[in-house]
Amino acid sequence: LECDVTVLTNITPDHLDRYDGDFLAYAASKQQLFTMQHADQLAVIATDDDPCKQIASHISHRLSRVSAGDVAAADQAAWPALQGPHNAQNVACAIAAVRGLGLTDAQIATGLASFPGLAHRMELLGEIGGVLYVNDSKATNAASAAPALAAYPPLGNGPRIHWILGGVAKGDGIGECEAGLAHVARAYLIGDAAPMLARTLGQRVANEYCGTLEKAVQSATAQARAGDVILLSPIAASFDQFRDFEARGDAFRGLVAALAVDQGTTMHHGGNAA
Repeated sequence: LECDVTVLTNITPDHLDRYDGDFLAYAASKQQLFTMQHADQLAVIATDDDPCKQIASHISHRLSRVSAGDVAAADQAAWPALQGPHNAQNVACAIAAVRGLGLTDAQIATGLASFPGLAHRMELLGEIGGVLYVNDSKATNAASAAPALAAYPPLGNGPRIHWILGGVAKGDGIGECEAGLAHVARAYLIGDAAPMLARTLGQRVANEYCGTLEKAVQSATAQARAGDVILLSPIAASFDQFRDFEARGDAFRGLVAALAVDQGTTMHHGGNAA
């Protein structure tokens, strides 16, 4: 596999069952992709975490080191589908990659502004009654859910996020999501992990047991107000109630679409309401 451009965004513990629980082996498998490149091929590495810094230090061919800090917040505000600190890192990587392939700054600017986002990855489903619905079903662990919480900080009236989470837990607690709890107005717990999540959140965040995604959407919709965000970012796998994270996200999208029909609102997949 000799890639003209190889990109490494970050390395956090996940999928370790494939590596007998060995994080170093997991990181080494990522590093191996770069050893297959020729001297004139490009390595793009986001050096925001120590494992990625280590890998970058061993690159002897063309290397572009990037960071989430390379992207200005004012610029990011103009890209609706690319919110949150993780997307700042994604943008930095993407810019380096396509520059290496010959795209101009003007082409890059057009692409960032028009990018509609990907299904189940902070997918903007639209607004109903001023409440934004976001499908982040792909966030199956705490590290991937934390950026979604960070993307919607409190406004003048306090926390905005009505957080739907739960499923098959990949560990105890909420890990990196701890830092975003101040952004959460209320949590709606579903699936097998609900009792553990209730104990973890305790009195720090108002929370309720909903069990199913449908009940969580109903309850969150009833309690959210204009300016709030209803966010499905489960920090858990889906296999207790769904085939996979796509099926879970599709179910969420269907529930929101049904709400929109009930209230006479047109929703657009991957974008804001019309």
